[in-house]
Order: sequence, then C-alpha cells, then structure tokens
Amino acid sequence: MTQAQVPLDDAALVADHDHAQVHKAWKWYHYFGYNIDHKVIGIQYLVTAFVFYLIGGLMAVGMRMELATPDPDFVDPSLYNALLTNHGTIMIFLWIVPAAIGGFGNYLVPLMIGARDMAFPNLNAIAFWLNPPAGLLLLGSFFFGGAQAGWTSYPPLSEITAPVAQSMWIMAIVLVGTSSIMGAVNFIVTIIMMRVPSLTWDKLPLFCWAILATSALALVSTPVLAAGLILLLFDINFGTSFFKPDAGGNIIIYQHLFWFYSHPAVYLMILPIFGIMSEIIPVYARKPIFGYKAIAYSSLAICLVGLFVWVHHMFTSGTPPWMRLFFTISTLIVAVPTGVKIFSWVATLWGGKIRFTTAMLFAVGLLGMFVLGGLSGITLGAAPFDIHVHDTYYIVAHFHYVLFGGSVFGLYAAIYHWFPKMTGRMMNERLGQVHFLMTFIGANLTFLPMHSLGTHGMPRRVAMYDPQFTALNQLCTFGAFMLAASLIPFIINAVWSWTRGPKASDNPWNALTLEWTTASPPIIENWEVLPVVTHGPYEYGMTEEALAVE
Repeated sequence: MTQAQVPLDDAALVADHDHAQVHKAWKWYHYFGYNIDHKVIGIQYLVTAFVFYLIGGLMAVGMRMELATPDPDFVDPSLYNALLTNHGTIMIFLWIVPAAIGGFGNYLVPLMIGARDMAFPNLNAIAFWLNPPAGLLLLGSFFFGGAQAGWTSYPPLSEITAPVAQSMWIMAIVLVGTSSIMGAVNFIVTIIMMRVPSLTWDKLPLFCWAILATSALALVSTPVLAAGLILLLFDINFGTSFFKPDAGGNIIIYQHLFWFYSHPAVYLMILPIFGIMSEIIPVYARKPIFGYKAIAYSSLAICLVGLFVWVHHMFTSGTPPWMRLFFTISTLIVAVPTGVKIFSWVATLWGGKIRFTTAMLFAVGLLGMFVLGGLSGITLGAAPFDIHVHDTYYIVAHFHYVLFGGSVFGLYAAIYHWFPKMTGRMMNERLGQVHFLMTFIGANLTFLPMHSLGTHGMPRRVAMYDPQFTALNQLCTFGAFMLAASLIPFIINAVWSWTRGPKASDNPWNALTLEWTTASPPIIENWEVLPVVTHGPYEYGMTEEALAVE
C-alpha cells in the first residue's frame, strides 16, 4: 500500500493548526510534564510502565528466591503475601495494560488513521497522570504492611488483613480504572470520528480494530470492578457489610463483580497485542495478511464472548451445575475467534519471505508461548479439570504463558518494530537477539515446570511447600534469574540506541501503514499535509513497484 500525501486546502490548513508549529519538535523536558500530544503521552505511558515492570519484576525475583527452598528463610510469610499481591497488581494494571493500550495505543492510533491527535487531548493527558499516583499508592502500602490478599482481594481476607494498605490498594486500582475508562472513550471517538476520509473501515489497520474492541470491552467491564472495590472499601473503613458473611453480606457477589471485569481484563491485555502481531507479521513475511476481515471481526467476537466466561473462575465457589455447563461452553467458544487469529498469522507466515529481525523473533516466540498457554486454558475451561487443579501452580503456569508469553513478548516485538519511528534511531539487532534468546529460554525454564508442580498438587500463593517440590522450584528460580538478566542487554540496547544508534529512515521496514509515511520521529501534529489512503494496509507483493518509487 502506498499513501499519497496531498496538501490540504491552504485555508483549511491554516484554520486547523499553526503551520509554523508543525515543524517544531519536542524537547526532552517536555516528556516529564503535562503535555497533550498523543506521541508524548504514549512515550510517557511506555516509560512509566516499564519502570513499574522493573519494580514488579524485582518483586517476582524476591518471591522466587523465597521459593528456592521449602522453608520461609528469605522473607517472612506476610511480606511474601504483600510481594505476591503487588507483583500481580503492578504487572497487570501498571505494566501490560498501560503499555499496550496507553503506550502503543496513544502513540500509534492517530498516526495510523491520519489524525493529528486524539479526539480529547486533555482527557488523554489526565488519564495518563492518574497512573503515577496509583503506583505510588501501591508502593506506599508497604509502609503499612502491604496489601496481602492477592490481586483478587477476596473478602473476608481482604477485610481483616492490613486495612490501611488494603484501602490504598483499592484506591490505586480505582485510579487506574478511571484512567482506563477515560482512555476507552477517547479511543472509540477518535477511531470513529477522526480517520482521514479516505481511510474506510475495510482499510483500517488491524491494530486499530483491536484497540476499538479493547476500548468497548473496558467501557463495559471496568465500572463493574470499580463498583465492587468501592463497596469493599466501605466494608473495610465505614462499617458496612456488603461482603461480610457474619453480618449478612455475600462474598460470592464480590467474586462475580471482580471476575466480570478481571477475566475480560485478560482480553484487555491480549487484544492490543493481537493487533500488534497483525501489524508485524505481514511486514516481515512480506505477504498480505491472511483473513483481514476474519481477524478484525474476531476481535469484536472476543470482546463480546469474553463478557460471558467469568464464572469459570468460580467453579469451586458453590456454582450450580447448570451454570458450570453454560460457562464451560462459553469459555470453549471464546477459543474459536482466538484460533482464527492464530490460524491467520500462521497462514500469513506460510510461504512468506520471512526476515527474522528481533521484532519478528519475539512475534514468532509469542506464537509458540501463547498457543501453549491457550491449550492449558482450554483444559481449565472444563469444569472437572479446573476443579482438580484449582489454586495450584498449574494456574500460575497457564496465565504466565498467556500474559508473559503473550503480552510481554508482544510488547517487546512492538518496541523493536516501532522504536525507529519513535526515536529516529535503529536498535542493535545483535543485542536484540541476545535479549530474545535469554527471554525465551528464561520464560520456559520459569513457567514450564509449574505445570507439573500444579498437577502434582503444589498450591499457589504459599511461601512454604512440601520438600518433594524443591527441585522443580529451584529450576523455576533459575529461570527467573535468567529472565531478570535478560533485561540487561535490552536496557543497554534501548539507552544506547536512543542516544547513539544509527539514524533511521522514515520507513526502515518498508511497511505500508500510515505511521510510516511521516518523519521518524514524527513532527508535532504528525504531518505537514494529511495523507490520502490509496491502498489497503497489507498489500505486500502487490505494490512493490510503488514502494521502489518511494
């Protein structure tokens, strides 16, 4: 696809923006303050999220050091519970979701649709600035014992342990939930209303389809979690009894409210990554994406069906048999549109002229990791097996293959792919390959043995365990150290490349979506003249001649 850039009508151009402003670039200090440019906000999200990723990762290393031996000899059980709770919370709410949606969504969506910014720039900036205080609340909770009830915070446990810390945890989640709702409204309006006229729905990049579906899902599900957490906050601090069984409350209602959001949250984390995969694979396979409409519509299908699967987390909570049957079926159905995407990516790779850049390595690594995580997810969708392994390490293995092998691998792929566009510099491929190998091996060493630990009965969320599980736990700990070490070549690569890396052209990968038609990094307001879309976004092999001209 080529996107011809044609000048706007002069009068319209002058009316739309200050032409002189277009040529300016942001200074480094603009990234540390309030700014309404979607590109600045996107990078603010990414950098902030990565800092929290490092903090959450350190917590994971601390937990794995504790689990290297069966006895609680590194941290005491209360601190272990606090590390476990905040590790899960930070990785989900302050790393994957803000990086995938806030970071790449903000940076890329306006560029991909030919807009100069998001529909509501100030709302966009406010949404970002809710995240740092949320993170500080979580970290500050350690001064009050740390929230210890796990990232699910089930009552009555969450109502009787470290009440101040638990209240801070709740307020932090409400803040990031509010940020998520603001962002969702902004994305929906932006994609619907601000596309250049020539960008029809059947030419919309699949990343934008994924962000649209993700935003709709967030808009429906997030307020439900916020309502449940506010009621929990009232129970802890103001003497109410919404979830106190001894005072007439019902803890099962909390579980419904929590999982109505938190299972779709898995799709909030993975749908943008699916969009990233759909952008990266065709570029490096040099083939049109297989099944464009199927991938686009499957995002919407996952969004819809994902709202009807939450009870499979509650099969052991006294759920009646008819409900188990309904949610077993709905859980298995959601695998269908997900399988459509996997099939489409594999079909796109089939027979392609594949370039194994670091971005492509992470994308292919994601395919393997996510398929394994998806298969274990299907087993957990079946009530009999789920009841057998409930609250064991099998669950930990499953969601880490989905969320680390899926989301984190996807985020790395996206960073390597769009780094030249964001910074105007190329990343070092050799360091990137070292980073990929250490991450892939480390992740599998860490999470693969957990399947066996789970099926043999090791419970999760414990600092002590039966000595028979020692060898596998030590293997997991070794893998965790390798994962932590894998960040060293990545950080060196990112910092060195950003400051001294070779300069990137506007389109170093010969990609066909609109963001590659502007400068690297893009100028303020993105284009001097808005582009006109003349081809679909994945017509590789059909427009090579045109590309050669460019």
